Amino acid sequence: MIKEHDRVVLTVDLPEYQLQMGDIGTVVMSHQGGKGYEVEFFTVDGKTFDVITLEAAQVRAVNSRELLHARPMQESA
Repeated sequence: MIKEHDRVVLTVDLPEYQLQMGDIGTVVMSHQGGKGYEVEFFTVDGKTFDVITLEAAQVRAVNSRELLHARPMQESA
């Protein structure tokens, strides 16, 4: 079960937030026993990029056999 402060991986693209499947965030709040989560996404230098509400199906727990990856963010219009 995913708990608060666990790292999670997006399982879907969220273009409205400039987030992509595979992006990693940290759970800052759990809703209704894990039916949903508030997830904070950070830039590589540790600044908060966004905090969004996600359904449980939109994230999964991290796997110890995965590598982190960096990608540039689009410039805001």
